[in-house]
Amino acid sequence: MSSLAVLHASQLVTLAGPRQPRIGAEMSELGIIRDGGVLIRDGRVGMVGTSDEIEKNVGNAEVVDVGGRVVLPGFVDAHTHLIFAGNRLDDFERRVRGETYEQIAKAGGGIWSTVEKTRAASDVDLLARGKKHAQWFLRCGTTTVEAKSGYGLTLEDELKILRVMWRLNEKTPLEIVPTFLGAHTVPREMCADEYLDLVVNDMLPRVVSEKLAEFCDVFCEAGYFNIEQSKRILDVAKRLGLKLRIHADQLSSSGAAKLAAESKATTADHLEKTGEEGIAALRSAGVQPVLLPGSVYALGSRHYPRVREMIEAGLAVVIATDFNPGSSPTPSMPMILSLACTQMKMSPAEAIIASTINAAYSLGREEKIGSLEPHKLANFAIFDCEDYRELAYWFGVPQTHSVYVRGRCVYRTPP
Repeated sequence: MSSLAVLHASQLVTLAGPRQPRIGAEMSELGIIRDGGVLIRDGRVGMVGTSDEIEKNVGNAEVVDVGGRVVLPGFVDAHTHLIFAGNRLDDFERRVRGETYEQIAKAGGGIWSTVEKTRAASDVDLLARGKKHAQWFLRCGTTTVEAKSGYGLTLEDELKILRVMWRLNEKTPLEIVPTFLGAHTVPREMCADEYLDLVVNDMLPRVVSEKLAEFCDVFCEAGYFNIEQSKRILDVAKRLGLKLRIHADQLSSSGAAKLAAESKATTADHLEKTGEEGIAALRSAGVQPVLLPGSVYALGSRHYPRVREMIEAGLAVVIATDFNPGSSPTPSMPMILSLACTQMKMSPAEAIIASTINAAYSLGREEKIGSLEPHKLANFAIFDCEDYRELAYWFGVPQTHSVYVRGRCVYRTPP
């Protein structure tokens, strides 16, 4: 059995705590051990404590002295659009000239432009691009991502994207949790009702029969899928055994947060326009909000989600990158931490909780990842700083020293 001892962390951020998603004051409790260490056996955490305590139990383990750096559980990114072809540079330039998300979409940009490129790409091309994206995430300290389909919008292209995710899981150290998002937008060659029938009658049964996804998501928004259409998709997905996520209230207050609560969704994502009633509905149903400040920033908006009200209401908040080529082209969780603190007024500790253990709960992975506790996977990152608050403080500066998945080093910054 292979063993590894990680010693002399200035702060070993364990996130040990109650066995539930963290809420309220719990979101400030990081379980920090100063001059901390971890003993890892066969890819799992065996023991955490001070370095003195760990050294007494090292035995024949390989020793890694981190030299007074911060050690943190690997980030868990609970909302990404990992697999796509091409980019949206034209959209980016139009946006900085003042055009809105809706105007760009109507002019042929937006989601549809990525759909066309992704349909034209082979699975080999998408796999190569996916490997590149996976490496980006690992370099930022992220070891698990949720990933959505939604850039195919035909049966075969949606299946192609999901199959590429499964192949990536086999070929990269990054763990990928697949979500079916066939209801991303209505393809141009079909009317809304016709496409809706395709999603519920053909796509969902195939995705489930081939066991290609754990979750189903829908973009519930005016001009995409309304409340009634979204409910039909979610009801069928739930009946088929998929867990639910919803793109909710991103561009307008449509009632999608309430739908998430009524549908007993695991998460409601975005929530930029969700008000008091929506927050109360999420709280009563135990739905976790997944907030995406990167997309607010990249779209040039100032309308960030009401996170302080959510935390005060007792919601187990999650933050994620929303990595995608159009509205949030970043894999960097440290950048998201900075935005969460500076723009949404989360504390650095709350942002860490929201991007690790709370995110793990939102993916049903809380028994495996999200904290450094005995028996969990030894997924962690070492950062070239002495205080965890520096991750949000120094923005735009790469601070990742090395990243470990299941106790094995999968990325190290070149000297």
